[in-house]
Amino acid sequence: MLREQICDVCHKMWQLGWVAANDGNVSVKLDDGTFLCTPTGISKSFITPDKLVRIDKDMNVVEGLPGYKASSEIKMHLRCYQEREDVGAVVHAHPPTATGYAVAGKSMDEYSMIETVIAIGSIPLTPYGTPSTYEVPNAIAPYLKEHDVLLLKNHGALTVGADLITAYYRMETLELYAKISLTAHLLGGAKEIPGPQIDKLLDLRENYYHVTGKHPGYKKYDDTAVNNHETEK
Repeated sequence: MLREQICDVCHKMWQLGWVAANDGNVSVKLDDGTFLCTPTGISKSFITPDKLVRIDKDMNVVEGLPGYKASSEIKMHLRCYQEREDVGAVVHAHPPTATGYAVAGKSMDEYSMIETVIAIGSIPLTPYGTPSTYEVPNAIAPYLKEHDVLLLKNHGALTVGADLITAYYRMETLELYAKISLTAHLLGGAKEIPGPQIDKLLDLRENYYHVTGKHPGYKKYDDTAVNNHETEK
């Protein structure tokens, strides 16, 4: 069942245009501490359950067809699991609009859409790292404690979740938000949600969605300060 689910997610990513050729990768942590992941060098449109590989924490293949191995980018997946015990799945893709922000060097670290605040929080842009090296894992590590969704500078996007479907949904939400954010920019720019309302949305996230992703350094708004600001305007 899990193998079929991974393949379904891979096929959806390809159909949605989030990956091309051999781009992207998916992994899931298993109960025994090993990881089931997509193999290197295969289009996500061609993934079948038997082609998936199971690896240990040192990237050694413990189960898989002869000649199949994990992508070298699995290093950043393993770093996610290392930094966050609550992470059960990782999805990496290149959704075009969100990746456009990453290529332009622009984060999506703002609160301007209700559903996004609740579902994934703010979205930081992590420093550049050479793919397939430990530069990428090291670049994303400082952001993983606070965020479930990351933009990888000049590269793509990474989402984590307690399970595969949650990680996949977060990638969906990211790309839709990126499209809406770009449209808002063309219309003059997004308007951030007022501070007191952000507080209410963050409370909803903690009590209902049980997800991370608060804005780095975010502090509860002081109503007096907000009122004074409005008076000055």
